[in-house]
Amino acid sequence: MAFVSVIVIACPCALGIATPAAILVGTAKEAQNGILIKSGEYLETAHKLQVIVFDKTGTLTRGKPSVTDMIPASNHTELEMLQLASIAEKGSEHPLGRALIQTAKRKRVDIPDASSFKAVPGQGVIAEYTNRTILLGNRTLMREHEVNLKSIESGISTLEEEGKTVMVLANGNEAIGIIALADTLKDDAAETIKELKKMNIEVVMLTGDNKRTANAMAAKLGIDRVVADVLPEQKENIIKDLQKEGKVVGMVGDGINDAPALAASNIGIAIGSGTDVAVETAGIVLITNNLRDVVTAIKPSKATVRKIKQNLFWAFCYNMALIPIAAGALVPLFGPGVYNSLPFLAAGAMATSSVMVVSNSLLLNRFKPNL
Repeated sequence: MAFVSVIVIACPCALGIATPAAILVGTAKEAQNGILIKSGEYLETAHKLQVIVFDKTGTLTRGKPSVTDMIPASNHTELEMLQLASIAEKGSEHPLGRALIQTAKRKRVDIPDASSFKAVPGQGVIAEYTNRTILLGNRTLMREHEVNLKSIESGISTLEEEGKTVMVLANGNEAIGIIALADTLKDDAAETIKELKKMNIEVVMLTGDNKRTANAMAAKLGIDRVVADVLPEQKENIIKDLQKEGKVVGMVGDGINDAPALAASNIGIAIGSGTDVAVETAGIVLITNNLRDVVTAIKPSKATVRKIKQNLFWAFCYNMALIPIAAGALVPLFGPGVYNSLPFLAAGAMATSSVMVVSNSLLLNRFKPNL
């Protein structure tokens, strides 16, 4: 009877459900808050995050830039600039290109088709039109095609210091002018960064913009670490470099170019309104497109892990404390007749342990992240 009692009370049912029960309730709670957790592994890892990397365009910003400035070089006009830039961007799907096309259409500018078009990732576009080679992009593109920027350099610097994305328009190796675009920050971006800092999580901003523009944008958000002039294929390597520093890294993005970085990070977090590739690659999806949900995803993770530890402690200590009783520790007090009841008491105690673990996990439903 002592043997049977010990075996019954030592049954590790509570230990077996301590983690799954908490994770089940935790993921359900996240879903109620508009956050899709694809597996318990991501829920358990979220509380360990030390660094969160944000892609800029479409993640920290609305991803809908608009043309703010057009500064033509000598002997050129804004209308000419807008037409040539729109011709070059007509075959592009980049948000900056779409903003230019919309501006041209609004001003009723004729946009003929280019005879050829080539997108240079991280640099700009090159198009051929009526024996002209139209270049539209950043300094790197202009440098590679030996475009002289001395006459417009001061204008470029001024616009970049204002946090605007600056593109140079050139015909061959002749600079035609400068086009500046600005993308507005999401309303909740600065608040999200502030909350993450309170949680002692380092925030990094990734962008293809030059350092001057990137630093101006980061200053508005309160981000201290910026990685600028990043080509799409370099994002994954930057995540791996951070991991080599021994840090647990999360990546927040929304575009196709973010997918490798999302996959390389310890936890990829995708904006729900982003591309299908990004959503598929990420471990956590923010359904509501609200950046504050990055914080909301981490806080329940911490609460869930606390519940897991409480459950394991309860189940382990409860069973360990009752095993001596099942083995006969009460015999000196109540006599050998106690063995007639011990198996039933052991079964009840074992069931009570499981009920306590499940009940403790269900308390997660009362958790409300304070934002």
